[in-house]
Amino acid sequence: MATVVIESVSYVVTVDDADTVLRDVDVVVEDGVVTRVGDERDGGELAGGADGSAATVPSDDVTVLDGRGRLVMPGLVNLHTHLPMTLLRGLAEDVDLQGFLTRVWAAEGAVMDPDTVELGATLGALESLLGGCTTQLDMYFHHDAAHRGAVAAGSRHVIGPVFMDGPGPDGLAWEERIALLRAWRTGLLDIGGPEVPLPAMPHATYTCSPEHLAEVALVLREVAAQPAPGSPAAMPLLTTHVSENAAENADVRERYDATPTEILDRAGWLAGDVPFVAGHGVHTSPSDHELLVAGGGAVAHCAGSNQKLASGALHWEQVRGAGVRLGIGTDGCSSSNDLDMWQAMRQAALLARLTSGRPDVGSAHEVLRAATIDGARALGLGGSIGSVEAGKRGDLVVLDLRAPHLTPVHDVTALLVFAAGRSDVEHVLVDGELVVRDRRSTRLDTADVLARAAERGALARAAAEDAS
Repeated sequence: MATVVIESVSYVVTVDDADTVLRDVDVVVEDGVVTRVGDERDGGELAGGADGSAATVPSDDVTVLDGRGRLVMPGLVNLHTHLPMTLLRGLAEDVDLQGFLTRVWAAEGAVMDPDTVELGATLGALESLLGGCTTQLDMYFHHDAAHRGAVAAGSRHVIGPVFMDGPGPDGLAWEERIALLRAWRTGLLDIGGPEVPLPAMPHATYTCSPEHLAEVALVLREVAAQPAPGSPAAMPLLTTHVSENAAENADVRERYDATPTEILDRAGWLAGDVPFVAGHGVHTSPSDHELLVAGGGAVAHCAGSNQKLASGALHWEQVRGAGVRLGIGTDGCSSSNDLDMWQAMRQAALLARLTSGRPDVGSAHEVLRAATIDGARALGLGGSIGSVEAGKRGDLVVLDLRAPHLTPVHDVTALLVFAAGRSDVEHVLVDGELVVRDRRSTRLDTADVLARAAERGALARAAAEDAS
């Protein structure tokens, strides 16, 4: 049984229900599960030396990390992203959402085959993990290839088939997409990786008809209910882009005389039995919020992407005040340009204050919870990840606090949201495995990944230039 012991941790930000912060304690992860968060000693196993330092002796199945001058927190949860689009970073600048889609879709159709998608997902997962993000709700074509790439890096990667009425960059017909959904439960088991839900991912209400959206929800429920020998019950999940900008809302209303959220509700997406994540949700209305609350839906707030594309500003106070669960997302880094969840948290907090005119809206506690436990709960994984508690899976981040910008520590939660960054991430565990140690991936040859990504990126750039 593999064990990771983080000894004498200066701060443990648990993000439990009481937002408990512990000082000078040990965190122990055994066989993927957090078994101790505290200073209790088990028969002298973790007894300190004469100078007060920890005396645990590492062995082949015990890894000991020094927690002095460091902080342990739950892994960050990116509730809306497109990892393979790391290879398209910077190809669609100074355009709105519609201009972005026109330019990027051309490049995708030209170069994003399964091998390229797998490489892009590996690169995106590597960037995410090095920055302390352990879980990503990803959406991209060739989802099986993307899953292989992200799992290879060590991520808890949530992805499923993408749906569009038209052929899309992958050239699939609707019936082929439905077939992929019916087979995806087996695909998840075959590829492996940490436990994740079984998702279906229509692109948007403006690229999928209401009838097709209803079919996806129906098939997903059927597939999730089917027993799989030797595996636990599947946790279904639905996600799509919702009300990202005003032009999208106008388009959908002209077609169907309804908001995107209303379309989804009529299609059976908000019945309350399947978790639903609305990507962006910038222009959702009070009546939309009521539907989301009644149906157990959550909104993935992508403040950086929304500002960069001039899509608008989500009003944190209104959405959260209505009772809608909010998580934090980066969107794909071809629109936001990176997968930095620390920056995404900071942008969300500052935008919340700007739109409300109040300095107490979007507090550090609210935003940190959105990026951890609330994101986990939106995925149906709140019982497994999202906080540092005994019995949960070991998805943990260790930050090195020994830096000028993190000294001194007065309000540790504010320090995380307003001062810390991905360069402070020293170690990362996913499902109890140390996938980043001393700021380096333990699974990947990083130089090889970067070299291959640079080569594929050049092909994508050429395709985008031809399209423009």
